[in-house]
Amino acid sequence: MRKPFLAILITAASLGFAQARAQDGAAPFDGDLQRMSEILGALHYLRGICGNNEGNKWRSEMQALVDAETPSGERRSRMIAAFNRGYNGFQQTYRTCTPAANTAIRRHVEEGARISRDLTARYAN
Repeated sequence: MRKPFLAILITAASLGFAQARAQDGAAPFDGDLQRMSEILGALHYLRGICGNNEGNKWRSEMQALVDAETPSGERRSRMIAAFNRGYNGFQQTYRTCTPAANTAIRRHVEEGARISRDLTARYAN
């Protein structure tokens, strides 16, 4: 079910995203990185309750994204807050795996893949 969307995004981050940053440290794709962070948080929670035995896989993927992007200060805080928002939002809604939770997983994986493709096409060298 999982597509390699994060691997593509991490590669793009390490190859060319840094060149797209403005002088003040902001990047034109920060909104997309925050959304990707939120998706990873949601997947970390949802895949856990749906018995996928992935452990901290999605949290580790988030850490890899942060490591590749190397944000500092406010950018880093916003990415982490987005991850936590994704996790906490579904934690408040789902206590067990349901068909709706599986649908949310599928939709988040699809959206993450789309964001990854778009960012890679736009910013990778």
